[in-house]
Amino acid sequence: MISQAQFQAELQLLISNAIREDVGTGDYSSLACIPDSAHGQAKLLVKDQGIIAGVEVAKMIFEHVDPKLKVKTFIEDGTHVEYGEVVFEVSGSSQSILKAERVVLNTMQRMSAIATKTNHYVRLLEGTGAKILDTRKTTPNFRAAEKWAVKIGGGENHRYALYDMVMLKDNHIDFAGGITRAISKTKEYLKENNLDLKIIVEARNLDEIREILLSDGVHRILIDNFNYEDTKTAVKLIGTKCQTESSGNINEKTIREYALCGVNYISSGALTHSVYNMDLSLKAF
Repeated sequence: MISQAQFQAELQLLISNAIREDVGTGDYSSLACIPDSAHGQAKLLVKDQGIIAGVEVAKMIFEHVDPKLKVKTFIEDGTHVEYGEVVFEVSGSSQSILKAERVVLNTMQRMSAIATKTNHYVRLLEGTGAKILDTRKTTPNFRAAEKWAVKIGGGENHRYALYDMVMLKDNHIDFAGGITRAISKTKEYLKENNLDLKIIVEARNLDEIREILLSDGVHRILIDNFNYEDTKTAVKLIGTKCQTESSGNINEKTIREYALCGVNYISSGALTHSVYNMDLSLKAF
């Protein structure tokens, strides 16, 4: 996984670009009717229910827009919230609050939706020993926030991007000329380039599971789109040689059954690509 410093740098890039995209050459609506000297207050109001996420990112956004803005927090990230609750209050320049408003809301609404869905999946897995993972199926340029939201919801992050872990999927295997060749070439490449990266290999059937097990150095086998019985067989074949991960056909109806097959992890792109934003509002008072 990437370092905390790298992650923070990604967040700052996300925030900077989001403000650039939304504000451009100026917030002319505010500039036109609100004096530079005007000061005000606004509260983040919950109009939904679920797990709140993005409070700390919101603070970073306010800081980026105007370091003089003050935020008073009442509810922390990861807390279950109900309709009518106030998460925080922000005070300072009225123009600055309005400048940050939409980016704060867009970010927190989506992060809260992801955290809420992740938390639901985590609760479905209780008692199984399996852990839920996100994927790279994230919104372009918004990955850092979405990955953080998964953690807030109680899930775990898979690799952040293409550079912090090796995952040999079906296309890599087919282009490389087979599983064994793909693994062998990958191990050679990592050694030649002095890279210490974990290797995950995707299997499409039990025969591919057996072939992967002939090679050393595989950290985890991705058991992709298997039915329940074949997943159980795959877990038995793999034993303790490496970690196991189920993916494909994962939803709230199937996730627990896959977990009960004995896998260590279950990955679901739905955590980040199929959510409905939590309804939040930033209201002046």
